Amino acid sequence: MATGWQSFPIELQGGLVSNLSRLQHGVQAPGSARTLINFEPSIKGGYRRINGFGKYDTFTVPVYGSTVVQASGQSGTSLVVANLFTEPSDGDTFTIAGVTGTYTIASSGVSYSSTNKEATLTLTTSLASGPADQAAVTFTNKTSLIEGLHYFYGTQAGTGATLTYRDGTLWTGTGTDWTNISAPSYGTLLVDGGSQTGTSLVIDGVAADTFVPQIGDTFSIAGVEKVYTVLSVPSITSGGGTVSIYPALASSPANNAAVTMLSMSMEGGVKCRFAEYNYNGTEKFVMVDGTNYPVAGTPTSVDRLNSSTDVLGASVVTSHNDHLFFGAGSKLVFSAPFAENDFTGGNGAGTIQFDHKITGLITFREKLIVFTDSSIHQVSGTSLSDFAVEEISNDLGCSEPDTIREVGGDIMFLGPDGLRFLGATARIGDFNLSLASRQIQEEFTTFGADHSHLVSIVIRDKSQYRIFGFTEGRTSATSVGYLGTQFTDQEASGFNWAQLKGFKAYRTASAYTGTAETLLFAGEDGYVYKMEDGDDFDGETISAYLYTPYLSVEDPRIRKTLYKATTYYDPEGAVSGSLSFRYDFKKPGVIQPPTSDLSGGGTFSFYGAATYGTSTFGGTPETIVETMTTGSFFNVSLEYTFTDAGTAPFIVDTILLEYANNDRK
Repeated sequence: MATGWQSFPIELQGGLVSNLSRLQHGVQAPGSARTLINFEPSIKGGYRRINGFGKYDTFTVPVYGSTVVQASGQSGTSLVVANLFTEPSDGDTFTIAGVTGTYTIASSGVSYSSTNKEATLTLTTSLASGPADQAAVTFTNKTSLIEGLHYFYGTQAGTGATLTYRDGTLWTGTGTDWTNISAPSYGTLLVDGGSQTGTSLVIDGVAADTFVPQIGDTFSIAGVEKVYTVLSVPSITSGGGTVSIYPALASSPANNAAVTMLSMSMEGGVKCRFAEYNYNGTEKFVMVDGTNYPVAGTPTSVDRLNSSTDVLGASVVTSHNDHLFFGAGSKLVFSAPFAENDFTGGNGAGTIQFDHKITGLITFREKLIVFTDSSIHQVSGTSLSDFAVEEISNDLGCSEPDTIREVGGDIMFLGPDGLRFLGATARIGDFNLSLASRQIQEEFTTFGADHSHLVSIVIRDKSQYRIFGFTEGRTSATSVGYLGTQFTDQEASGFNWAQLKGFKAYRTASAYTGTAETLLFAGEDGYVYKMEDGDDFDGETISAYLYTPYLSVEDPRIRKTLYKATTYYDPEGAVSGSLSFRYDFKKPGVIQPPTSDLSGGGTFSFYGAATYGTSTFGGTPETIVETMTTGSFFNVSLEYTFTDAGTAPFIVDTILLEYANNDRK
């Protein structure tokens, strides 16, 4: 070895940093990164290449609802379909159960009635045969947002069930296709009297006079062709009443013929949000969609919560102290205790009026935290008799409800200036609102402005918060997110950050399923994906980048000669990548060394593999890659690139530079 060599060790820690000058960065935080993409600051130390994701279900969530053929005997290039909750588009393709071929909607080929939930479609080719009445119509090429996503793990779900909302329909699945659960359970509905004709139908068997079919609900009648749509809310007395319907009855149903509800009308929902509760021994969920009445139930059936217009169009919801709380505009509406559809004041329900639109609700340390778009409040107490509102902040709110998450015992949320931490202070009921994204503030400002929607998720096993940006039509490769690993509880400064690329996430969901954590996300392609699953992005390579700061190596005014860089890995499989040395801020005229192949150009050694007698030295095997180089510099940055397909995660732990000092500038 040449005489005069010195060593400069770099312990990789601190995450992505962009709020320091280049010289400050290299001197004050040498173990941090100026670029850190698809790595995560690990609670075990170093930077770990992230896990991949794969499809939760190989089937897409259906579009438009459970569309069916409206009556038998159809032929040619025209097809009437029903039970349709969103207007199809020209060029959509579909198949028909029992009919050969795939069919395409012609240009200007859709005549849709949102009132009747029916459409007449003009096709580019003739039907191969006449489809049966109510034969399933499955659209095959449509893209649309999955507006709702929730993982339900309760007594009714067994091993867990995923809930999705798309195009006005609520679905459930366990990984083997999707089942429509949008049919309301109004009771055991039957036709009341034979020989009925026309556009009205007398029914009985309604379970409650106040919980009745609603406008837009669809149903079928045993022994009668076609799907029927409710056109007006019936007046029910003693379980019976007359329903105005479309179309006219295809034939007269038999007395006591079964009336089967198919779907409730809840189209137009946007950014659905969920909460779980158990008020009577049965685990249930409630969903709000910002447009319709909330719905509640189990993964097998749901009903509307429509006993009060105050909750119509609620956009956020939570369960707190045995009440359901809804944010509807600037009103905070809560149900009676243990009664999700009782909004009677005399029974303990009520409304609290705020000055601004409510954007988020979360329970924190036995209090309900209420976010508006420009303020934060807490609601203490346990019932109508002692609920009290206290102000936390009157000049700072949350603009994105889906960024509010509990992390490490405190609350993270997006404020107007970045990610804030609602950290509880030592004084009961007091809070500080520190900025958690300060060290990446420049990137984060650009990130928020560059995406139409933001959504987040927490990986509890890693003490990690992830936030994703979403814009319709943008590719997954150009969709950006950030992750923060919390190293210090209840301290905003305790977060180390990195950038994510490759996740196109519009909705997210997570839950503990027994001893494991399930993490899901969905976008506009119809699939639900499982995060922290596999070594690629659903078959696509995970590209990961780690660029160190520009390191002055003790003294920025002394020219140095670099001879060798040794990289210490903690691998879970093979490690393959490249390393580039960048001298003196890559100024023009500075000669840069060639890029080195980490998989073939270095010397590999393994600690923990050699034995003496019967004992193994070390613990976990550690890979050491030595990269020889040359060149002189005042500062140097090491740029690691990993783009090999199917590579298992690994931790880049420490870097050791070996160099010699030359002259002072």
